[in-house]
Amino acid sequence: MNRRKKINETLKKKAKKMNAKRNPKKKEKYISKAEREKLAQLDSQQHNEED
Repeated sequence: MNRRKKINETLKKKAKKMNAKRNPKKKEKYISKAEREKLAQLDSQQHNEED
């Protein structure tokens, strides 16, 4: 009984991992506070150059 249970657990774990890999990620990539600040500065500089 124990051996079967362990084999089934490992197979379920593998199936779950493969299923998670196949599905696209729903969360956006994390952008740090410093990175957001840099992006905002670049955006504001480009906006100023256009004027």
